[in-house]
Amino acid sequence: MLDLLSLAYPWIKALHIVSVISWMAALFYLPRLFVHHVEQAGSAGRMHETFSMMEFKLAQFIMRPAMMATWGFGLALVLTPGIVDWTMIWPWTKGASVVAMTIFHVWLKKQVKSVESGDSTVTGRQFRLLNEVPTLLMIVIVFSVVVKF
Repeated sequence: MLDLLSLAYPWIKALHIVSVISWMAALFYLPRLFVHHVEQAGSAGRMHETFSMMEFKLAQFIMRPAMMATWGFGLALVLTPGIVDWTMIWPWTKGASVVAMTIFHVWLKKQVKSVESGDSTVTGRQFRLLNEVPTLLMIVIVFSVVVKF
């Protein structure tokens, strides 16, 4: 099994990068949709229904599968012999950041339901600020993997 992972390493790495890009795109876009939804559409009417549909489809059909693929290919990379040196700091900072990104993902998924039902107490300004969370985590992840401190 480990030999197979070593042989497939470039393919797994490429698929991991593609899934990360897809996940990040969704994590960046969904809070922006929330901003416009709460500021422009309100909690009823045709615009509300359109935003709710867009948010649901983005979370369900792009964000969730991309996160699952990211985790799957990432775990395959971790299991590939010689890829991760657990005595260094970088795998731990990357791992913690990916867990934090997943928690943010779950929170966003809950916000899809909350905004759709009109129960959300998060303002457009707060969604704008929260939109920076994946950016900060991405910076930590990229520097962890590239610099390998």
